[in-house]
Amino acid sequence: MITSPYDKYRQSSVQTSSPAQLLLMMFDGAIRFGKAALEGIDSSDFNKVSTNLGKAQTIVNELITTLDNTYEVSKGLASMYEYINYLFIESNIKKSKEQAEEAIGYLLELRQTFAQASKMNITQDQQHG
Repeated sequence: MITSPYDKYRQSSVQTSSPAQLLLMMFDGAIRFGKAALEGIDSSDFNKVSTNLGKAQTIVNELITTLDNTYEVSKGLASMYEYINYLFIESNIKKSKEQAEEAIGYLLELRQTFAQASKMNITQDQQHG
């Protein structure tokens, strides 16, 4: 049962978001959890590291499973997401920032690319609508 106003807002925003907005929200979450894991490495809070890297991996796995494989680009994205997951796993095993930082960098680039593509689609829809 959802009790806090924040949880109600989050559920409502997910239910009313476009697919492009949901994708950006997933990237934001994976990036946020990755950064929280880096903080855990800095403070030697390895429970925080494992918890947050696990959450980031869950989101990246969801990105993999929701790919539309009818597009050729999906194969490349699947490989990229699998590599990002590998980096998060390695970071968790080694408690090393290097791999997590690399994974976050890729996620930031992908998020920026999808945000741009989303803006282009909105512009095109407005021109043709």
